[in-house]
Amino acid sequence: MDHYTKKQELRVCRKCLLYAENREEFFRKLEAYIANLDEDDRTDQETYEQRLAQCAHCPHLVTDGMCALCGCYVELRAALKVRRCPDTVRKW
Repeated sequence: MDHYTKKQELRVCRKCLLYAENREEFFRKLEAYIANLDEDDRTDQETYEQRLAQCAHCPHLVTDGMCALCGCYVELRAALKVRRCPDTVRKW
């Protein structure tokens, strides 16, 4: 086996690592994390819902609410005040 083949076999998608854990448990943890964000870090509910509404219609939204541009979960990104849409023409 050459170096290139061996290197390719070792590559693991970060998203796929999450599936090793119980999927439902992962999303429960993500939801709890968002709910427990400090008020100074979290967007207000109206902004959060507006951001998610825009993401819902974005062509870069992929399986399980992940952004194809940055690999984040849009619910977490939308919940944080300091985060922005990663698209070159930002939606929010």
